[in-house]
Amino acid sequence: MLTIGQLAATAGVSVRTVRHYHQIGLLPEPERDASGYRRYRAQAAVDLIRIRTLADAGVPLARIDALLHAQPAEFDAALTDLDTELRRRIDQLVEYRARIAELASGESLVLPPEVVAILTRMRTLGIGEARVRLERDSWILLRALDPDSLPRRIREKNTELDDPETLRLMLACDRAVDWDPGDPRLERLIDELAAWEIAHAREARPGTRRLVSTRISEASPAWQRIMDALAHRAERRARDAAS
Repeated sequence: MLTIGQLAATAGVSVRTVRHYHQIGLLPEPERDASGYRRYRAQAAVDLIRIRTLADAGVPLARIDALLHAQPAEFDAALTDLDTELRRRIDQLVEYRARIAELASGESLVLPPEVVAILTRMRTLGIGEARVRLERDSWILLRALDPDSLPRRIREKNTELDDPETLRLMLACDRAVDWDPGDPRLERLIDELAAWEIAHAREARPGTRRLVSTRISEASPAWQRIMDALAHRAERRARDAAS
């Protein structure tokens, strides 16, 4: 005869687990003996080991009781069903892992392959991850606010990456990410970027540009100074053109 502690140790489980099995009706609880203790027979140890083995194999507790009392053919059929269910769950977990891997980059789930290819190309060209993440977020905003312009912007972006001067300015901005906003080097960079904007004569929609600017300000004070200066110069050019 075994105490509950001895029974639990025999099966390699905790006393709390044994009591839980009692509560859910999975393992019968013996009556107390004359001394007030519950004593377990060897059969209880065998049953508890079988319960633990099935539970460790992933069998839900709600199905273990039926398996314990099943005939051999029923037991084999039940195990086949359980194996099929486990395979389905494994396939589902593999799919979840693939989705999590995509979420880690935050690109493939929300952007078309052509844009993902642009981001990959930027990394290959040596542009830092902080700048690539901002580029990714800009594409996400553009797709949400102005989806019709997406094909045109994809063509333009690839053309920009093909242009040595444009790439030089991108890399220069990338290096400026940690500069102090008062760094005198920024003024020359702003002059070069303003000249590039004039040469390419391209303006973003106000809503898109405002959101992108906000996102940039969160990433780098130096980049925010660049954005503010370029926006101010664009406004001044528009006023001069209207006068």
